Amino acid sequence: MVKKLRVGWFSFTCCEDSTMIWIEMMNQRFFEWKSLLDIRHARVLKKKNSMRGLDVAFVEGAITNDADAKKLMQIRKNAKRVVAIGACAVNGMPAAQRNTFPPELKEEISFLLKRFKQADKVRMVKEVIPIDDEVQGCPMEEDVFLKVLDKYLKEFGVVNA
Repeated sequence: MVKKLRVGWFSFTCCEDSTMIWIEMMNQRFFEWKSLLDIRHARVLKKKNSMRGLDVAFVEGAITNDADAKKLMQIRKNAKRVVAIGACAVNGMPAAQRNTFPPELKEEISFLLKRFKQADKVRMVKEVIPIDDEVQGCPMEEDVFLKVLDKYLKEFGVVNA
């Protein structure tokens, strides 16, 4: 049996542009990646998903509420490595722009935060869990993603170093 890298792709609050880049990359590399990747979780691709036993979890988006923070903690428990993908996950922006609002604007939107069970502060992924790598950009930098993926393909013995 051929070893494959067990991956999950998770998207939180963002415009999901990195997800679209990843899907386009899969379209271009389908025949190469189908023998290398075991995609266990990717709601954009599959109806039945599992986050158990992941080698690498790719996490896109900022964390805007407690439910997402708890889910992110579960992802961390189930993944040997976690990679923050895109600007919102890496530095919170632009999703975190409301963190910089003046007090009067924060008060004006407070009813919306309560109604939609949003946290007072938007957080980047590494403010909630430890991460192992990050890929900057909005959308993510494709070349950097490929280098990170290659690193983990080697680390987990899917391809030779």
